[in-house]
Amino acid sequence: MSPMMHTMLAALLLALTLADPDPTLAPSAGLIERYRADLGNVGRFHDTPMSPAALDQTEAFHRQWFDRLEKVDFDALDVDNRAEYVLLRERLRFEIDQAGYARAQLAEIEPLVPFTAPIVAMLEAHRRVEAIDPRRAAETLNELVPRIRAVTGGLEKAESERDRVLARRAAMQLDRLAWSLRSWYSFYNGYDPLFSWWCEKPYQACAEALRKHAEALREKVAGITADEDPVIGDPVGRDVLLRMLRHEMIAYTPEELIDIAQREFAWCLERMLEASHELGFGDDWKAALEHVRDRHVEPGEQPAMIADMVREAIDFVEARDLITVPDLAKTTWRMTMMSPERQKVSPYFLGGETIFVSYPTSGMEHEDKLASMRGNNRHFSRAVVHHEIIPGHGLQRFMMDRYRTHRSLFYTPFWMEGWALYWEMRLWDLGFAQSPEDRVGMLFWRMHRCARIVFSLKFHLGEMTASEAVDYLVENVGHMRRNATAEVRRSVNGDYPPLYQAAYMLGGLQFVALHEELVTKGGMTEREFHDAVLQHGPIPVEMLRAILRGDEIDEDHRAGWRFAGDIETEGR
Repeated sequence: MSPMMHTMLAALLLALTLADPDPTLAPSAGLIERYRADLGNVGRFHDTPMSPAALDQTEAFHRQWFDRLEKVDFDALDVDNRAEYVLLRERLRFEIDQAGYARAQLAEIEPLVPFTAPIVAMLEAHRRVEAIDPRRAAETLNELVPRIRAVTGGLEKAESERDRVLARRAAMQLDRLAWSLRSWYSFYNGYDPLFSWWCEKPYQACAEALRKHAEALREKVAGITADEDPVIGDPVGRDVLLRMLRHEMIAYTPEELIDIAQREFAWCLERMLEASHELGFGDDWKAALEHVRDRHVEPGEQPAMIADMVREAIDFVEARDLITVPDLAKTTWRMTMMSPERQKVSPYFLGGETIFVSYPTSGMEHEDKLASMRGNNRHFSRAVVHHEIIPGHGLQRFMMDRYRTHRSLFYTPFWMEGWALYWEMRLWDLGFAQSPEDRVGMLFWRMHRCARIVFSLKFHLGEMTASEAVDYLVENVGHMRRNATAEVRRSVNGDYPPLYQAAYMLGGLQFVALHEELVTKGGMTEREFHDAVLQHGPIPVEMLRAILRGDEIDEDHRAGWRFAGDIETEGR
């Protein structure tokens, strides 16, 4: 980008930043909505993959917004507005840090894709609507082909797990770049006859070279083939985990969180042994699990069973006046079946307004059919249907669309997944389980949430490999290996943020602690508490706690709530 263009864009960003927020909204809400709208423009404009300039401009945008926020009179704000000010400030700080992290990620893979700069430059010129020189574009594409092929020819099989990680990351980034290049080509091709005359063959050759290079990165270096699909994650390291925990307002170290998970797991194991003894399996609780897995419905009967379980959960919470469930939320949820491909990374339910049912289809291999059927048996299913629909994700989404909608900017899995997991714990306490088999089903998932904290954090700390994580789930939770592999793949392959899997149990423990403070000891009713949580939106639970308690909130708030108590971590 030319210096003049840099100056013009900086002036545009500054003008956007300094524009007044919507005066019809509360002060912080107006700022949040303005930031979100501005961010949308900047993000859609600077969408070129592997672009250092895009990272620079996005970081500059967030720094300008940070400076803007510093001019707000914090002392004049009430509790709600102070909370949102702090959340927006933390979001800006986090995004600035993320730009540096993204640069480091690109720098690590640059030796594997050293030819991308000319492509990025053409894509960014197109984004700025600069006039194209078809002959020069053709020459650029043509010159790239032997460069790409030379790099492809020099690739060697990975010597370490880190080599495989970087190769997979580079291939994913190259896929994004190739897709953007295809869009660039489609914009001109056919519309500009001179462009088509010059660029058709060079583009096709370049696109094919990029495809083969990405293929070689996956197959030759990373070892990912049609017959062999190893689970390859991308560990972020302890420093990044600490930064993310600060952003999520979690006042524990990764090591302390692992200790919390192991403490919770010990509780679960005690209860599992009790249920196993009731079922006649003694201390062999894995045999009890196998007994429960065999209690599944026949093919074709799963949707009806799930529908009955949704209605059962709604009746349970309404009969006890636990939470407000609007009629529209009760009558407009939907169901769909998960594809066999999706089940490779999500072997169990997913949900929201729609529940995605994981169950075998006729075209699946026999062993996959059995794993899907047994893994989604009636007792495992009964333990989590309410997690997905009501009072879990379905009701959350319903209320998010109707209350303090601007707070969706601060979405956190510790609120989203933590709330749904909290209900698994709360319903356990209220006697939702009707049999030892039901308790085994509920405990399986609770043990699984504990294990997710352990293996996901240890993976990102570099203390556990992906294959070791699969073994951990099989040995400690009793997962079938196919489903354990899918769970680990989902957790570490980059589709979810590093803290996402830990957020289920940890967020649930936050809500348990908050319920203890405000309901058990504080005098709120169950309905008042649960309705308030949903009406305040998907914000870090520590900040929700401060709002509901009416706490003083400092301008530079830092997490300090030890919701699970103090943890003694030996040798750390």
